[in-house]
Amino acid sequence: MDRHANAVWKGNLKEGNGTLDSQSGALASLPYGFKGRFEDESGKSGTNPEELIAAAHAGCFAMQLSHYLAENGTPPTKVDATATVTLVPGTGITGSALKVVGTVPGIDKEKFKELAEKAKAECPVSKALGAIDVSLDAKLV
Repeated sequence: MDRHANAVWKGNLKEGNGTLDSQSGALASLPYGFKGRFEDESGKSGTNPEELIAAAHAGCFAMQLSHYLAENGTPPTKVDATATVTLVPGTGITGSALKVVGTVPGIDKEKFKELAEKAKAECPVSKALGAIDVSLDAKLV
């Protein structure tokens, strides 16, 4: 199975701008640029590669954890996952911090954390991010 996306960049790094398009159409001429990547912490001036990696990581992890919870006989009511990707200019991407809050009837905190750790290790995006630190904060509510 292959998936694709396309990036078009015009101009130099600081004054240029680009657009992103994805195979599914979820991203369609989505703007990105230097300001959105390196200067605007609010995220309101367009997307950036790190935000997209974070979205992919959170989505992949949530699906993997939901699968393991269902296999355990404790399907979740809700898995709310956030990934925060850290970019250090001049160094690169140094980490992805996963935070998950699960609503899972019939499971104890220890088993939830065990399955969350397993999902962190086994989700395909976590594996692809093997060159960086991936951390996990898992909470059962």
